[in-house]
Amino acid sequence: MSTAAAPAPSPAAFELPHVQPGRSLWQDAWARLRRNRLAILCGGLLVAIVLFCFLGPWLTGWNPTETNLALKATPPGTVEIRPDGSGGKHWMGTDPLGRDILTRIMRGGQVSLMVGLVATGVALLIGVGYGATAGYLGGRWDMGMMRFVDVLYALPFMIFVILLTTMFGKSMLLIFLAIGAVEWLTMARIVRAQVQVLVRQEFVEAARSLGLSTPAILIRHIIPNVLGPVIVYSTLTVPAVMLLEAALSFLGLGVQPPDSSWGTLINDGAENLETSPWLLLYPAAFFSATLFCLNFVGDGLRDALDVRASKD
Repeated sequence: MSTAAAPAPSPAAFELPHVQPGRSLWQDAWARLRRNRLAILCGGLLVAIVLFCFLGPWLTGWNPTETNLALKATPPGTVEIRPDGSGGKHWMGTDPLGRDILTRIMRGGQVSLMVGLVATGVALLIGVGYGATAGYLGGRWDMGMMRFVDVLYALPFMIFVILLTTMFGKSMLLIFLAIGAVEWLTMARIVRAQVQVLVRQEFVEAARSLGLSTPAILIRHIIPNVLGPVIVYSTLTVPAVMLLEAALSFLGLGVQPPDSSWGTLINDGAENLETSPWLLLYPAAFFSATLFCLNFVGDGLRDALDVRASKD
């Protein structure tokens, strides 16, 4: 009795089920950040403020240091016509020296943003290297290096800046270095704490067994794995640095005339608040909006880079 041959399996039976490709940590973080509408909105507004400050002075037609003592402090919307027939409208008014407030806000924004970025860069350069070295070496090296940080924490910041300006004079570069030389302390502590966890991981032990030097392990394996917290803290350091610069300028220790920053403009506006409130209102509004945007972007990055967050 013959038996029927079993039917051959179809090709579809050998096909593997569809596997969704995995995503890297940065792709996963970007996906979470895009869902944070407030952070994205603040990021776009921050970009607009930066473009406004750096490209705007080319469009206003006014020089931020050009004075007109006959004009003095005028309210927003004042039209100025020069003897040669040129001129235009002062959309945000003028200060007591007849300088256009809108253009000075743009120029002041350039200075304040540069102070925030450069001083934060100095803090990153020093803090990441110092904290990573202390956390990796451990033991007495770690104890001695962090006690040095504690000593620097105890020094009053204002006295430190006053001593620097007395010894070397007031300059923009000095402000960058002075603020950056203080802000790196917290960065070093954050990086050290992260590195102390990473040095116990298997990939660090594998790198040691391969004979890599300490600088190579720090640069190739340790520091790239602490970039998440470093990026988040950097976005929160920029507004803190800008506030320090504003406080120094308010006390006369920051940016010097005829240049300006948002801090100096706020100081000038406070002195003329009763007679010319717009001198304080407009620069304070731009300064506050920038700080809010930076803080919300920092919060969004913190949530997006949190490795404990749930996967999509």
